[in-house]
Amino acid sequence: MPARRTAALLLLLTVLTSCARGEATGGSHPAPSPSAPSRTTAAPSPVADPTDAAWLQLMIPMDEQAVTLLGLAAEKADPRLRAWAARLRTAQATELAELRKLRDLMGLPDTDLHKGHDMPGMVTAADLDDARTAEGSAFDRLLVAQIRDHLRQSEQVSRSETTAGTRAEATARARTLVTARAEQLADLAALCAGKAADVPEPFACPSDHPV
Repeated sequence: MPARRTAALLLLLTVLTSCARGEATGGSHPAPSPSAPSRTTAAPSPVADPTDAAWLQLMIPMDEQAVTLLGLAAEKADPRLRAWAARLRTAQATELAELRKLRDLMGLPDTDLHKGHDMPGMVTAADLDDARTAEGSAFDRLLVAQIRDHLRQSEQVSRSETTAGTRAEATARARTLVTARAEQLADLAALCAGKAADVPEPFACPSDHPV
């Protein structure tokens, strides 16, 4: 199942890239008539590479939703999960700020192109509703499962960006994100194995959601 979800997300990234290319090249709009009088106009702003744009516009909402879920852990999670969740939330918020800066640098709109979409690795609005009503172990299970999927899927798509993207700032940010995800997943694995340094006693992650 994880492999299928990853494949679906990578396919979506390909589709988004194709759509962005169509918009960047004007799609089906006819070219100006060669007989039209020439005009002196300002040079257009450079268009962001479609692959870089698609990756960035996917990562931002993924991080935004994850930060919201991690924020709920401060009061709702098992005490053994709270330090991990707080640490990860800080890291994700910092990452999100950097991604937004890059979005602005690339001249991309700040609209969420994926709002309402149930995408692999995305903490959805329905997931957040469930998290707000869940209590005790039900919340802990949801938190671990959703954040694990978020980390894995965003790592996979970012790895693809490092090879398919063309803008140096975007591919560099993607490489940083891939490295961060490896560390964050290792952190979660240590937590589930009872080896986290800041957890006073082992926390057993749900057996049906292994890290």
